[in-house]
Amino acid sequence: MSDGGPKDEGRWSRGSDAVVMNPFDGSEDADRGACRGPWARFSSWLECVCVVTFDLELGQAIELVYPQDVKLTEKEKTSICYLSFPDSYSGCLGDTQFSFRLRQSVGRRAWRLREDVYNRDAPATLQTEASHFFGYVYFRQVKDVSVRRGYFQKSLVLVSRLPYYGLFHSLLQVVAPEFFEKLQPCLEAVCSEIDQWPSPVPGQTLHLPLMGGVLQVRGGVLQVRIPSKTDKPGGSPVRQTDRQNVLPAPTVLPSVHELDLFKCFQPVLVHLQMLWELVLLGEPLVVMAPSPTVSSETVLALISIISPLRFCCDFRPYFTVHDSEFREFTTRTQAPPSVVLGVTNPFFIKTFQNWPHIVRLGETKMAGDLPKQVKVKKLSKLKTLDTKPGVYTAFKTFLHKDKFLIKRLLKGIQRKRPSEAQSAILSRHLLELTQSFIIPLERYMASLMPLQRSVTPWKTPPQIRPFSQEDFMSTLDHTGPQLTSGLKGDWTGLYRKFFRSPNFDGWYRHRHKEMTQKLESLHLEVLCDADLIGWTREKSEVEIVDLILKLREKLSKARRQQLQVKDGVLEKLDGFIAVVTGSLPADLHTVLNTQ
Repeated sequence: MSDGGPKDEGRWSRGSDAVVMNPFDGSEDADRGACRGPWARFSSWLECVCVVTFDLELGQAIELVYPQDVKLTEKEKTSICYLSFPDSYSGCLGDTQFSFRLRQSVGRRAWRLREDVYNRDAPATLQTEASHFFGYVYFRQVKDVSVRRGYFQKSLVLVSRLPYYGLFHSLLQVVAPEFFEKLQPCLEAVCSEIDQWPSPVPGQTLHLPLMGGVLQVRGGVLQVRIPSKTDKPGGSPVRQTDRQNVLPAPTVLPSVHELDLFKCFQPVLVHLQMLWELVLLGEPLVVMAPSPTVSSETVLALISIISPLRFCCDFRPYFTVHDSEFREFTTRTQAPPSVVLGVTNPFFIKTFQNWPHIVRLGETKMAGDLPKQVKVKKLSKLKTLDTKPGVYTAFKTFLHKDKFLIKRLLKGIQRKRPSEAQSAILSRHLLELTQSFIIPLERYMASLMPLQRSVTPWKTPPQIRPFSQEDFMSTLDHTGPQLTSGLKGDWTGLYRKFFRSPNFDGWYRHRHKEMTQKLESLHLEVLCDADLIGWTREKSEVEIVDLILKLREKLSKARRQQLQVKDGVLEKLDGFIAVVTGSLPADLHTVLNTQ
């Protein structure tokens, strides 16, 4: 690997005109026009790379931000500094990897078309964050007699809007050890290579050059792609790639985002049903862990267990007392917010005594071949700093526990079944459970959609009928979750509480937006098929100008929202506008051109 710096000094400024094309990208179409300037491709993966070090006078401090002209606010810099180091209670020696999530400063950056296109095609759970950054950390703490404190302490942090935990931590495992040896020149070379990557396009397999090799990235199991919302949930859309055409042979990542759920949930396997319900309902939940690694992995695993439903509450994989939202989350003057927090500082035991659900994890202990399972305990017992591991809650589950799943997983441990296989069993169970819950909602929501024949060219698209909770409840006897799930319990009570959660609100808004856009697309298509020229022959100039203005607005909105319509529809309507405008008197041309 070359550790040299950039060949062109201007190359490292976003003001430069240089654009580096990706040798693995056969066409610019795959990038959907994303590569329009320096760092455009880099910014489709990362916001920036930060190096955080320990300064004797300042404490944690940002040593370097790359690219150098990325503008982080002082609040964002402070948050990144504190979140990039384990707290002193963790005692992390050697190399440690973990994740965090921080709130962006208000008014940070305008909407980008590329992100809208990506989000349109990506699964809801993998869409880019509009108001938060993810931080992926590789922290090194080793003894060093040349340093006054006696320890070398430094973190390499990747800041991104993408929840690609698997990809970015794999990337850090390759890059960080090299960086700690060769420092800034290494970082410049890696950033240069990332700026040659094609943008992440859902449904595509990408070959990403890195440090002279190639990192092949697709999402799912085995060789898979950047996941798409059209993927079959829980499926393995494997497609063999022409690996012989890529030299050197790529390192294949099994997933850009999935975690080892079995490893994450080992101490709480018998409580998974309870945890699934707590996450589904958006209940305030704190995970107290022995290290930032366990904290962040557990929180990320928790929010993933309701997939393909998106977790629409706040979550912080690693949270510290220095966080800018500390007071907001720990105030006792109001009920705890809907957030999942991961913490390592024992101080939080007192701080969160008024929270309804706390998972206290210790180092994983084995009882023979089996991981020791923590017990459900009363919140009143959560008082001292040396509180024992357990799930501290008074929550009563709506559904009965799936004892068969627990037996199957525990038997797998005894038979030394690989962790990947155990995770696959766990993922499948959770997916089927969430689908059983969501399918009746999806079916009812689809019934609110107007019939296609009610969409006509001369009227505005019909409205989606309002969601009635009682009407939905009346459908459960015949089309409820009992059709696909064998779990018994109070499904009706679970739905009623779900309706009051941010997760329902987020799901409903997302589905309503998709259905509204579908109606807009259908309306454009029936307009395209209508005899618009014939309609104008019998209309006044005022009516024709009004139609042109409305059509222009609809076309602009369709392109802005990347509406999916049949090929040629938008172009045909553009042609109609041009023809009709040309037939109008010259004075009206001026009116139309100023609109």
